[in-house]
Amino acid sequence: MIYPPLISMLISFFLSITILPHWIHKCKKAGLVWEDMNKFGHPKNVASSGGICVVMAFVLGVLFYVALKTFVFGGTVRALEIFSLLSVILILGIVGLTDDLLGWKHQGLSIRLRLVLAFVASIPLVVINAGTHVMNLPFVGVVNFGILYPLVLIPLGIAGATTSYNFLAGFNGLEAGQGILILSFLSYVAYVTGSPWLAIVGLCMVASLIGFYFYNKFPASVFPGDIMTYAVGALIAGMAILGNFEKIAIVIFIPYILEIILKLRGGLKKHSFGVPNKNGNLKMPHKKIYGLEHLAIKILNKSGQATERKVTYMIHAFQILFILIAFLML
Repeated sequence: MIYPPLISMLISFFLSITILPHWIHKCKKAGLVWEDMNKFGHPKNVASSGGICVVMAFVLGVLFYVALKTFVFGGTVRALEIFSLLSVILILGIVGLTDDLLGWKHQGLSIRLRLVLAFVASIPLVVINAGTHVMNLPFVGVVNFGILYPLVLIPLGIAGATTSYNFLAGFNGLEAGQGILILSFLSYVAYVTGSPWLAIVGLCMVASLIGFYFYNKFPASVFPGDIMTYAVGALIAGMAILGNFEKIAIVIFIPYILEIILKLRGGLKKHSFGVPNKNGNLKMPHKKIYGLEHLAIKILNKSGQATERKVTYMIHAFQILFILIAFLML
């Protein structure tokens, strides 16, 4: 039955694309704007924390799907799993919004506190004993983790995906584009592996992100903020857990694992932004590479000129490579 999923996705898309202009207007009027760091002179004119509209549109789309299945079309709906996942995302959304309000220039929430709160946010999935205790790991094979799966691996998965998804960011359209690519593929994986309800949840976020992308792509008029990156990261981990395709998720997340390694090289203190000139081209901010964004700038400058848009597209292409690898593993 196609109608509930399609209607839910359309609701998420139209809510996102409709609410955002009002959010942008209110933010500019109230002075809630951030600097666009990859633009010359760093103009402070981009609305902040637009991810709040993305999360709202996503949640309402998913709830509409549950309501349609319950009251109109009948049939079973995985309400316990859906509401547990929504709880995780909303808790982390609050954490992300708090971090946004404190501001990255003022250090925001400490990394330790963010990790602790991400562990706390995983509790809704822990208490329902989400997923299965058996995992098929790359290079290892099938492993039964028993009680360690809900008590240790679920919190680690949620905390790891949430915080690492926030690292590969800072360029117009990057976070939203990455979310669209990853969640679209994971929704396909969920569908072909027997979890169509989970695919619908993922596609509601994809629809919401597409609406957001129109305002966030270069040149951006709104930034996602941590509220969106935390929510998307949590959804990626939650889908992998509930759909039992952790191995696929790990392969897809390799760019983020590489980003973490490069960020650790700089002690988690080197930002990913480039150094813009008047022509809109970006130069390396450091001699060494402290993120995939820096690597993209370096490669693009060797073959021409690195621009913010080209850097974003190169990272998307890199992500698609691992999506194709994961597709061949199905």
